[in-house]
Amino acid sequence: MTDVPFWESKSLDEMSNLEWESLCDGCGQCCLHKLVNDDTGDVFYTRVACRLLDPESGRCGRYAQRLEIVEDCLDVRQMRHAELSWMPRTCAYRRLAEGKPLPNWHPLLIGTSDSVVTAGVSIADRTISEQAAKLDDLEAEIIDWVEI
Repeated sequence: MTDVPFWESKSLDEMSNLEWESLCDGCGQCCLHKLVNDDTGDVFYTRVACRLLDPESGRCGRYAQRLEIVEDCLDVRQMRHAELSWMPRTCAYRRLAEGKPLPNWHPLLIGTSDSVVTAGVSIADRTISEQAAKLDDLEAEIIDWVEI
């Protein structure tokens, strides 16, 4: 009998916290400020990152406390599957909710967290902090290097 990986045998709701957290590839794209076109629903990513993001690693510097520190930080685990559409197309949570497989470079498949950098999906060294940005002019910070 072949062992089936948990992400292929369980729904997102059935996963343990450890399994859920391991799905995150660490790209950091969810930590970018986004703009949504109210008419079309299109999501536009900016290069402006949450103040907690470590710009060199592309990872949250206070992950365990992020929901208490950042008022508008979203707890993806608590979102309904339909609400994941604002996540990048490469996001494991979104892909699994849509019935798609993990991307072929995903750390769970490759065995190393560096795969997200090699695949060009990480935002490490590509952002500016929200503390340095003009938040009232986010349109000027829209990027096209994020795979959404």
